[in-house]
Amino acid sequence: MGSPDFAVPALRALAAVRGGSQTRPYNIVGVVTQPDRPSGRGMALSPPPVKVAAQELGIPVIQPEKLKLPEAIQQLQDWSPDLIVVAAFGQILRPNVLDLPKYGCLNIHASLLPRHRGAAPIQAAILAGDAETGITIMKMDAGLDTGPMLRQRAIPLGADETGGSLFEKLSQLGGELLLETIPDYLSGKLAPQPQPAEDASYFGMIKKEDGLLDFTRPAVELERRVRAFSPWPGTFMFWNKAPLKIHRAHVVKDGSMETGKHVVAEGLPAVGTAEGLIVFDELQPAGKKPMPGKDFLIGYRGWEITNKSE
Repeated sequence: MGSPDFAVPALRALAAVRGGSQTRPYNIVGVVTQPDRPSGRGMALSPPPVKVAAQELGIPVIQPEKLKLPEAIQQLQDWSPDLIVVAAFGQILRPNVLDLPKYGCLNIHASLLPRHRGAAPIQAAILAGDAETGITIMKMDAGLDTGPMLRQRAIPLGADETGGSLFEKLSQLGGELLLETIPDYLSGKLAPQPQPAEDASYFGMIKKEDGLLDFTRPAVELERRVRAFSPWPGTFMFWNKAPLKIHRAHVVKDGSMETGKHVVAEGLPAVGTAEGLIVFDELQPAGKKPMPGKDFLIGYRGWEITNKSE
């Protein structure tokens, strides 16, 4: 069960032919993913990436609007899986689904649980300034990312890590760790262990409006937000009564300036924050293409005249 690009490496890993055999080591009886959704300027229906991959692999697919629908439950019962693997599916699994497979349901979660439970663990790790994050393979229970853990693997976060770059790393790591975990779990060599009670945290769904930069916050936090929300939902401020997207930024910690005031620092547009300056390396005015900060200052007059963010 999965929908976005994050789940595709795990599906392909499970379906891959390995060794000298021409058969798959696991019989994937079916894939459950979200319905096709409108996307793009024309709002044409677009299939989830997992559906595209499953069709390429010749695996049956169902796309229930809600997993609790009788026809969806009936299909799961007809498939009679021994194990269900979940990766960013986007729907809550009820007890009748969790209890259906002999070996339960395993989830590929993109954090080192119990830290950053919830819908956006990748962005949460960058926003928090964590030194590392990783993948947890857990056995699901009725709680939200509270089930016992089977295996974890950590990776360091780079100083320039973005939501997009970390997404790619963790999606690949998730597929690899899943393949290492399943044989030991099914054989009984690896038993689920309860999550530690300490360091538990939760981060919910991200909305597009969460990308608005609040200059009453420290510059360090805002720079993390720029990276965490790249490429989606992106970050922005208002300038000349229009949204100005911020694609890349850095911090001048010793910069002292009135909160929200527009200045030029290091030859680039910058704004004063609660602590330090946030300097914009790449931005995008409304209706235009992304451009370097220096080009923005040349092509758009009045940056310093506008003393406060609008």
